[in-house]
Amino acid sequence: MKLSATMNTGTYFTLLHFIAFLILIFMACSNTLIVEAQRHRAPDVKEGKFSPAISGHKKAILTINDFRKRGGGGGPSECSGKYYDNSIPIVALSTGWYSKGKRCFEKITIYANGKSTKAMVVDECDTGKGCRNNIVDASEAVWKALGVPKKDWGWLEIFWSD
Repeated sequence: MKLSATMNTGTYFTLLHFIAFLILIFMACSNTLIVEAQRHRAPDVKEGKFSPAISGHKKAILTINDFRKRGGGGGPSECSGKYYDNSIPIVALSTGWYSKGKRCFEKITIYANGKSTKAMVVDECDTGKGCRNNIVDASEAVWKALGVPKKDWGWLEIFWSD
């Protein structure tokens, strides 16, 4: 039996196509990971510590928070020192919007998914501890009121106002 180390032209081009396909898949996956990482990153020094301006409708990212004790929210509410049930429409605002507690217990209106709902501010999403500067961190009740399917909970572009 004799083994040949030669490759015909058709096999060579098929191999090149396969390698090009693998490189394309790798590039697509890498780009997706970069976009996902940027979406969840902490604020840059260039962005500053505080949230964007506080007038009119503010563009933000709605994230989900568990406000119960041992729920992953990080601790009790900054406004009251208490924990809350997620069936209550409540939010934590990024540091600048939280405004050193000036918005505590105020209701804001959140607009998304063709709907709006009101939620009470009970906490700060601290930009000094990794929270981005444009976050409205909401309970399950807010997501339900906006009609977002549970499989899509976690990250949503919204507008909100006082």
